[in-house]
Amino acid sequence: MGRGRAKAKQTKVARELKYSTPHTDFEALQRELSGQPSDDDREDMHDEDDYDAYRR
Repeated sequence: MGRGRAKAKQTKVARELKYSTPHTDFEALQRELSGQPSDDDREDMHDEDDYDAYRR
């Protein structure tokens, strides 16, 4: 007994996941799959240059 509320919540969550259509950024997916670096990746490459003076 007492499982009705929990089961109802699980059913609600499952239904939302099944029928929801999340926004998909297809351009970002295309860049990721093609291996092209994104803007964030380019910024990370420049950050490494800051530490070149400390490397030997």
